Amino acid sequence: MTHPREDALLRSIEDRRDELVELTRALIRIPSVNPPGDYYRDCAELLGERLRRRGFEVSYLRAEGTPGDSDRYPRWNVVARRAGSGTGPCVHFNSHIDVVEAGEGWTVDPFAAEVVNGRVYGRGACDMKGGLAASVIAVEALLDAGADLPGALEISGTADEESGGYGGVAWLAERGWFSKPRVDHVIIPEPLNVDRVCIGHRGVWWGEIATQGRQAHGSMPFLGDNAVRHMGAVIEALERETYPALDDLETTMPVVPEGARRPTLNINSIHGGQPDVTDGLPAPVVPDSCRLVFDRRLLIEEDLDEVKARMRGLLDSLVQSRPDFRYRLRDLFEVRPVMTEADRPVVRATVEAVGRILGRPAQLVCSPGTYDQKHVDRIGRLRDCIAYGPGILDLAHQPDEYVGIDDMVASAKVMALSAYALLTRAAGHTPG
Repeated sequence: MTHPREDALLRSIEDRRDELVELTRALIRIPSVNPPGDYYRDCAELLGERLRRRGFEVSYLRAEGTPGDSDRYPRWNVVARRAGSGTGPCVHFNSHIDVVEAGEGWTVDPFAAEVVNGRVYGRGACDMKGGLAASVIAVEALLDAGADLPGALEISGTADEESGGYGGVAWLAERGWFSKPRVDHVIIPEPLNVDRVCIGHRGVWWGEIATQGRQAHGSMPFLGDNAVRHMGAVIEALERETYPALDDLETTMPVVPEGARRPTLNINSIHGGQPDVTDGLPAPVVPDSCRLVFDRRLLIEEDLDEVKARMRGLLDSLVQSRPDFRYRLRDLFEVRPVMTEADRPVVRATVEAVGRILGRPAQLVCSPGTYDQKHVDRIGRLRDCIAYGPGILDLAHQPDEYVGIDDMVASAKVMALSAYALLTRAAGHTPG
């Protein structure tokens, strides 16, 4: 659906380039690091107060009782809604406001939001405060463009995506904020590159394997049972059986990068024996426990229950083959894969807008890691959801993270055209 004043709309977004940069910088300067969950309220109010002045109804919502929420680190979310000129669908732009810790290796201040060579640098610039700012500018320009807009526009800034989204989109979805009839289409400006439309993501199972032994004096290990050696047998079995089997599987999901089109298993950490000491030497003790945390990523073709059964089968085989082998397998976190259909309205509208703005076809992709689409789909039961934003995927969580200003402007244009098409096409609205 062509906007009746499309050229003027796109020029308006170009004219707001400096405003877009300054909004991005203001968001980056709020160090909303998670964990622990700092400055959520500050970030929510920066967004909410701006939109309130534009006529949005603004709600600040604390996800009390969710993981990590406390009076010191409250999980604040903001949802802003503006109704249009008549009955119609609702288009919702959702961005998370938390960022990961800065870490080491930066050549610039991670929270100074410096502008260098057409880029805004800082933690969260790419993932995903640049995308959040682009969605705000897109919506404001669309509202000022002089066409009737049936339905409603919503923008949200939500907590805790970097730690699972349970204090953000999951909590809101459980309360109907991401379900029909309130919301019809969701665009999440995650950093998947400006010419890509992301229609889903792989699944994930985080688990913990614990092996058990028996403590003894380190000079007489034959009197004990070494839990770390038992864990070594687990790792050997994974290398021998699991990793080759994973390499034999491939998905029809358009996952990027190429290496993620197979299921993956990462050993996140191993903890065994006595804790490290800073002075002196540890006591000579045979370790009686060892824990391994793993991260298994799943394809759409895989069944999570079967994946778990194969892991348990591998461990049970060690019980049979290895004397005194004992283990415990514990679930930590799980998300099933999700992929929306390519012919969904939000996919079609965004693909069309990318082609018009960039002059080349959009690439449909899926993310190697999860993001909040999982909660919109699983809890909200809303399939019409995608990720589209200006950031470069490979820069997320890296030192010297940045977002390109040209990409932010282009993505804001795409978001504005997509939202207009979704609001008017579904309503059978005649532009005027």
